[in-house]
Amino acid sequence: MLLLNWRDLTNPEGGGSELYVESLASRLARRGDRVTLFCADHGSAPRDEVKNGVRYVRRGNHVTVYLWAALLMVLGRLGRTGVVVEVHNGVPFLARLFTRRRVVVLVHHVHREQWGVVFGPKVARIGWWLESWVAPRVNRRCSYVAVSEVTKTELVGLGIDARRISVVHNGTSPAFPVLSTRATVPTIAVLGRLVPHKRVELVLDAAAELRHEIPDLRVEVAGDGYWHDALVTRVAELGLQDIVTIHGRVSEPDKHELLARSWVHAVPSLKEGWGLSVVEAGGHATPSVAFRYAGGLAESVVDGVTGVLADDEDEFREALRALLTDPTERVCLGRAARVHAGRFTWAATAAGFSDVLDGTRG
Repeated sequence: MLLLNWRDLTNPEGGGSELYVESLASRLARRGDRVTLFCADHGSAPRDEVKNGVRYVRRGNHVTVYLWAALLMVLGRLGRTGVVVEVHNGVPFLARLFTRRRVVVLVHHVHREQWGVVFGPKVARIGWWLESWVAPRVNRRCSYVAVSEVTKTELVGLGIDARRISVVHNGTSPAFPVLSTRATVPTIAVLGRLVPHKRVELVLDAAAELRHEIPDLRVEVAGDGYWHDALVTRVAELGLQDIVTIHGRVSEPDKHELLARSWVHAVPSLKEGWGLSVVEAGGHATPSVAFRYAGGLAESVVDGVTGVLADDEDEFREALRALLTDPTERVCLGRAARVHAGRFTWAATAAGFSDVLDGTRG
């Protein structure tokens, strides 16, 4: 099997999509499949290596990775494979044009709203045209895998036949053992890459208002990205230096310690395919607050059961206030979040995806 993804987990910009792909790749390799993962070269890992039974080939950068994939497929340099899995993160690889092998398209979410936030108008129009018009036509005979029912609905809206789309949810690892206990002061955790569409500013703006009602409030931001300096500036503008800590990229143990300490996990993102951090937080009985319109977050957060879904920024702030000031509700949602998190495993993800690859599903 050949997996095409623009990044891998060694990439400084790697995140939930890459974790999904690599968890899948390693499990398929363990069942005896020959797996190659092709992604961009970023200077932090070898151009070629074998890890966990998976062959990694890294070429090009975040732009030219698509051209390299096409070239190496045409030249046969990525090995013989029965199926190609193209991970569509906005810009498609369009592998169907360069191989006669069966192609399965994995989509985390549709990027409609994000193009205009991340890029200027011209690039945004081209990107959305590639995603919404070119890719559905090139891949019209391909099988699709979506990571949530919301994403499946979005793909159907782009003209993809619903009968060709299987839903295979993200898994999650068992809750990491931690030493931390719940913080003695109200603490909000924010996890993820520091980029504009993650909208960490919404949590900062909420904290600026809530601190007057909740004087011991703390906000812990974990993650890295090019938007880091803009967030530091925003913290200073709001006068929040005494209550906000931007940790940068943290280790897996430190991430779980943070989730275990926090009272609430805030997910202000404009769009997520699923929301892996929501389930990770749930593993520590920490409820999440997110936006109802933000893709798969409407599934990873069960509104009123494992967390709260808001329809706008005012509701988002009020949901944070309610959970930070109501211990009974917070504990109730947290317990349900832990049960919900236990339903999603990487073994189940690999089994579901294997059914698609073997032709018994979708």
